[in-house]
Amino acid sequence: MDGTRRSDIIQGIEVNIVLKQDQRSGKLTHGFVKDILTKSSSHTHGIKVRLEDGQVGRVKEVL
Repeated sequence: MDGTRRSDIIQGIEVNIVLKQDQRSGKLTHGFVKDILTKSSSHTHGIKVRLEDGQVGRVKEVL
């Protein structure tokens, strides 16, 4: 699943995100969702989340 629909993402789910500084390279960061930051129901570049370790980025894959 890609991370463009907010309804697919819940707290505690395992995801791969792209951090702001990694957007050009596309490097993914793995973690578990702590907070969902995007308020709209969908976003073309991925829903923005905060991981349990505090990193913030857009969801590229839901695992």
